Amino acid sequence: MKGIIGKKIGMTSVFSQDGKQTACTIIEAGPCTVTQVKSADTDGYTALQLAFGEKKEKHATQAEINHFSKAQTAPKKFVKEFRNYSIPKAIGETITVDIFSEGESVEVVGTTKGKGFQGVVKRHGFSGVGEASHGQHDRSRAPGSIGGSSYPSRVFKGMRMAGRMGGDRVKMKGLKIVKIFPEKNYILISGSVPGHNGSIVLIQK
Repeated sequence: MKGIIGKKIGMTSVFSQDGKQTACTIIEAGPCTVTQVKSADTDGYTALQLAFGEKKEKHATQAEINHFSKAQTAPKKFVKEFRNYSIPKAIGETITVDIFSEGESVEVVGTTKGKGFQGVVKRHGFSGVGEASHGQHDRSRAPGSIGGSSYPSRVFKGMRMAGRMGGDRVKMKGLKIVKIFPEKNYILISGSVPGHNGSIVLIQK
């Protein structure tokens, strides 16, 4: 297990030698500071706590300031924990994009874009009622029947209906690292990376 915290920047294209185009997501990954090392003896499991993103000291609590001072670093915005980290690191050390290599397959964890309250056509891919004849009016995007009247006289749980869409924490597996720019802390990943531009993602393997 290895991983790093990153921020989604945007998208670009990478062209191979034979002219093939690959759409990629640009992620600013790290540098991350190790702010805590957990062991099986003291915590019951092994993990590394990584911190990413600068934060003004006036916006941090005293507990946060004391916690980050143990790693001899300024307060950070985002703190994530990675269990069973395979690369041995001590508190205060830095993790950069060098832990990954080009062509490697990784997992990306993030929060999808929030779509708000959506209907069944957008949320679940319904095709609508269909025909507009026989006196139907404004029914092309309606959900249709949701339950029987006499039996079961209720709506079953789990019925696909309109509601809040997006904003879910998801893990995308099998994404490929196309290119790495260590000097800029950039990783270019092909595949569907969840979240909007500027959102925080976890890259792990």
